[in-house]
Amino acid sequence: MSLDWISRAERLSALPPYVFARLDELKARAREQGLDLIDLGMGNPDGAAPQPVIDAAIAALNNPSNHGYPPFEGTTSFRASITTWYQRCYGVELNPESEALPLIGSKEGLGHLALAYVNPGDTILVPTPSYPAHFRGPLIAGAEIYPIHLSAAQNWLIDLSSIPEDVARKAKILYFNYPNNPTTATAPREFYEEIVEFARHYEILLVHDLCYAELAFDGYQPTSLLEIPGAKEIGVEFHTLSKTYNMAGWRVGFVVGNSDIIQGLRTLKTNLDYGIFSAIQKAAETALQLPDEYIKEVQQRYSKRRDFLIKGLAELGWSIPPSKATMYLWIETPVGQGSTEFALDVLQKTGIVMTPGNAFGEAGEGYVRISLIANCDRLGEVIKRLKQAGIRYQ
Repeated sequence: MSLDWISRAERLSALPPYVFARLDELKARAREQGLDLIDLGMGNPDGAAPQPVIDAAIAALNNPSNHGYPPFEGTTSFRASITTWYQRCYGVELNPESEALPLIGSKEGLGHLALAYVNPGDTILVPTPSYPAHFRGPLIAGAEIYPIHLSAAQNWLIDLSSIPEDVARKAKILYFNYPNNPTTATAPREFYEEIVEFARHYEILLVHDLCYAELAFDGYQPTSLLEIPGAKEIGVEFHTLSKTYNMAGWRVGFVVGNSDIIQGLRTLKTNLDYGIFSAIQKAAETALQLPDEYIKEVQQRYSKRRDFLIKGLAELGWSIPPSKATMYLWIETPVGQGSTEFALDVLQKTGIVMTPGNAFGEAGEGYVRISLIANCDRLGEVIKRLKQAGIRYQ
């Protein structure tokens, strides 16, 4: 039976194609053709979660009390572990009862925050390029997106002075993310002070995505928005356990900050989901309590891969400054090739998957993002294949 008489909601027509879903289709075709894919597209960490996390999950699974519906606001012990983690890492004191909310991954929370606070026609400030959830959530909610163009010339930092006065006055929310996905850019503390002052002046809600907090290298320590005086009055910060703890498939993250904003998100979520499986929350508690030695091992793993791939790409003509954080490289496409064209060319000729920069917004055109989710042996194969295919930056 045809369903031509059913039309989709208009909110879906506002969404551009989701690049990762399209990449999955292309990867499936490549595999059908017998290609040995090296998938460096998504930020999907390789390997298992740490053994103590797995052990905690198994123990929690064996406890019948964890198999019922979890509390809407998350378990008391997980919320306490979140606020303890913030105190230890950033010296930020948070109330676990009202200023921390577990999420089914940060992507879910970012999208639902928009549904909780954006009315059709509201002006939302979103950098381009940026993580797609930062603009897709507001688009679904009917927002008018004002794109803030980032550039290499500005070190991929938001230039607040570029936002017109009339736009700033009507803006409701500003999404931002440092260490940055996809550009790998980092922001100094002074930037956070400026953006808090800007938001307070124009009465704009700040939404900061800090999901790469621990993936920092060479002594660099990322800043939490909530470290800045006055930030908690106008802001919230999102975090995920997906990257640092190899828990991408577990779907667990959290938001912290302004209690009123968090209460609005909680109210929406009580009508849409039942929260995170309690056994996963127990595992997440264990992850946040792992010793610093584990974090150092993760940082060393990614910095080693970063250095290895930067060196190999230099042999092919790319000059890439070492990133201070994240699990990515952000590289220019060869002259004359756009982001999608280059990524498809590489995939078809070599079986290597990269993400086109324009998937992150129009200002990402001319770049691709490479995820450091393979060991150095596999990354060596990447360089070998690129050389054999004659793919160079020139």
